[in-house]
Order: sequence, then structure tokens, then C-alpha cells
Amino acid sequence: MNPEKTTPSRTMIFAPAPARKRLQLRLSERRLLLMAGDALSIVIAVFIALRVWAEVGRIPFTLEFILPQTVWFFMLTGLWFLLASASDFYELTVAASRTESMYRLVAITLQMLVVYLIIFFLSERDALPRLFIVYYGLASFVLIVLWRLLNPALLGWASTPRRALIIGADAAAASLIEVLRREAPSAYTIVGLIGDEARVGDTVQGVPVVGSGLDILSRIVRDSVTEIILPPTQELSGDLFQGVMDAYERGVMMTPMPLVYERVSGRVPVEHVGNHWTVVLPLGGASSLNPYPILKRLLDMLLAAAGLLPVALLLPLLALLIYLDSPGSIFYSQERTGLNGRSFRILKLRTMIPDAEKQTGAVFAQHNDARVTRVGRFLRRTRLDELPQLWNVLKGDMSLVGPRPERPQHVARLQAKIPFYRTRHIIRPGLTGWAQVRYHYGANDDDARIKLQYDLYYIRHRSLLLDFKILLKTVWKVAGMQGQ
Repeated sequence: MNPEKTTPSRTMIFAPAPARKRLQLRLSERRLLLMAGDALSIVIAVFIALRVWAEVGRIPFTLEFILPQTVWFFMLTGLWFLLASASDFYELTVAASRTESMYRLVAITLQMLVVYLIIFFLSERDALPRLFIVYYGLASFVLIVLWRLLNPALLGWASTPRRALIIGADAAAASLIEVLRREAPSAYTIVGLIGDEARVGDTVQGVPVVGSGLDILSRIVRDSVTEIILPPTQELSGDLFQGVMDAYERGVMMTPMPLVYERVSGRVPVEHVGNHWTVVLPLGGASSLNPYPILKRLLDMLLAAAGLLPVALLLPLLALLIYLDSPGSIFYSQERTGLNGRSFRILKLRTMIPDAEKQTGAVFAQHNDARVTRVGRFLRRTRLDELPQLWNVLKGDMSLVGPRPERPQHVARLQAKIPFYRTRHIIRPGLTGWAQVRYHYGANDDDARIKLQYDLYYIRHRSLLLDFKILLKTVWKVAGMQGQ
């Protein structure tokens, strides 16, 4: 990063103060508003579907008819938000694009119809209405399209990007500007950076350093600033502290840089948090009253046991294909690092030639790796090679969802190179994880750092809802053969 003298007009997210003040919602408030509109659309769509169902069936549309059907209001709303969350429908970059929003909406509607059809055919005859879901699907699609199309007009009073000052002009500020441009271009306007007096006039990622600590209050008034983004590690000087306090007393929101980065990208910026453990991990400690660990382990065991049956049925065919393509062992066992740094042996279907690392030792697999066999390439793309790890899940070595377990040789190197890398071992590794559904296959240490950012986000926010979201996204990736 080589700062240079420039004018403010060079940056895409640097802008003058608006002509008139308008409400600037937080990221969470924007998402909540979108979700509220979708929820209302779904409820109305269910009501319309019930009305059409009654009309077609010549059933009196009375309270006696509606009350037994109220379960649909809750069931379809819950299913919608589960599928929408798995499809990233409320990501700001998706919501800001009408084309992408419509594409995701079509996909979610089709997924919901597929789920209903599966349940319909597995249920007893006449247990579920036949065309009700079609009425609902059409009505909900039209209503949500209208809501999203009218959204800028209806919410114009709340659509103004948040105007923010960033304290600091270092690498952390540069990373934040980059991620805001990529992930939330319509949510934030960075009006400038606050740095040392000697840096005024320099730029970082095209955003100018507009003043020092003494200039914070005047910049807030001049540029209608509503949020100050605080540095993750930098100690505030006397002037900076006074300026920040002046801003706080005026009601300007204060947000740590790692928190903004995390909310926007779904990652924790480990390289910019220094020794601030509170940014990386929740320090509340484990609670014996928290049901999540018990429920998660119970679901792991039930789903792993259920999954091993189809694996056993597929295994003879897969074993034959593997052997015909590349004679040798069918399974591949490898040492990995798991919970609390303990080693265990992972089980996979072999996808590489025998003795693939005889000459190279332990190395990351690469994209289009020449060591991968033809059948192995198919197994990797469909992730069928990972299915034997259901046995590791059943044994308790792994969970269905968590950071992917890495080899001890890589762990030793990455722990010395990447801050907080050891943190990923405080929970069981997973068959799939947040990093796997949000990032491509890791082929080097830089990829390992980015995947750690995603893993730490999962550790900080893990819940059954997030687990279900990751499992659903994994299913879509497998169906689309997006494995590596």
C-alpha cells in the first residue's frame, strides 16, 4: 500500500454530504426490514392459497375452514426463511441487485416446491392438499417480487448508505474499504479516514485522509457522519480520544472495525485483531444449561447413522469404479488434527493414485491436480469421497458441521504463521463447514488464512439454525457438482 496525494473524487465510496438528511439504517436493520416484508408477503400468500383452495373445492371460506389450516402459516414461513437463508437471499450484495434477487427467488420457490412434493409423496394419501402449494408458490412469488421491486420507493427514506469515518489509515483500514466495496457497496459511504496530521491528503485504497483527531467533530457536522469505525488494535492518542468522545456525545454510533468486517463478509479478520481475544472468541464460557452441544451431538449421531445405510449400498459400485480406474486400495486413511488438538484417522474413498505423496510429502491438493484419478475427480466434485467420514462422525471424532480437519504437518506450520489458527480446534471438526460453502478449495497458506476467517465466524455464531443453513448449502453444492 503506497499512499499518494489525490483528490476526494477518485474514490467510488467517498461522497459529499447529502443535500438533506435521511434515516440511515444499520446492516441488521436493513436485513430485518427486508425479512419483515417477505414474511408479510408469505402470510398473505398463504391466505390467498387457502382462499383459492376453498373456491376450487367449493368449500365455504369460513373461520371453521381457516383455523385448522393455520399450521401452514407457520410451516411455510419457517421453510421459506430456512431456504432463503441457505440461498443467501438476505446478503446485501444480493438484495442490492434486482437480477440476482429474482434469480435467487426463482430458485427458492422451486426448492420449496420440491420439498413439498417429497413430503407429499411420502405422506398418506389425501393427507396433504394437492394444488395448495402451487397456489401458494405463485402468490408468494408475485408478492415478493412486488415487494422487492417497490422496496426502493417504499423505503426511500431509509435507503441512504451509512456515512462513516474510519479511524486509522493502515492495512486494517485498507482491508475494510476493500471488503465494503465488494460486499456492501450500497450500504456504506466512507467519507474519509482520520489519521496523523502528517498523513492528511494521502489516500488509502482511494479514500483520502481528511483530518486528524482534532478534526473529527467538524467532519461529523460537515459530512453528516452517522458512524465511526474504530481501529482494531491501535491505541487512541489524546486528540483521537477527545474526538471520538465528542462524536459519541453527539450520538454517533461507534463500531469496531472487526465487527463491521464480520457483519459484511461473514469472516473474522484474524490478521487485524492483534491480541484482542474478545474479537475472535465469545468469552462467556460454556454453560451447562445450553442445549446446543447436546442437540448437535444427537443430530450428528442420528444423521450419520441414517447416512451410512445408503453409503453401504453405494460402496460396491464405487469400489469397483475406483479399482478399475486405478488398481489399489479403495479406502484412504489419513491422520488429522481434531478437537483440542487430538489426532485421529480420517476415512475417505481414495481419489488419487497410490502413494501420491511418496515424492512430495504432505502438500495441499491443487486445482486440476495431476495425482487425482478420473473417477477420483468425479468423487471429489460430488464429495462422495467424503461419505465414509460419517463413521468418524458416529464415533465422535467429527461433527457434521465444523472446521474441516487438517493434517498435523500443515497445522504445525499454519499455527506458527497465522494468528489464532489453533482456535479452530476448540470444537469438533466437520464433514462440511462455513468455509466450505463460502470459499473455494484451499490450495495454499493464503487460502488457509481466509478459510480460518470463515471458521472463526462459525465458532462465534454457531447454532442449530446456522448448522442447517450450512447443510442445505452443502446439498446444493453437491447437487451442482461444485466440489473440488
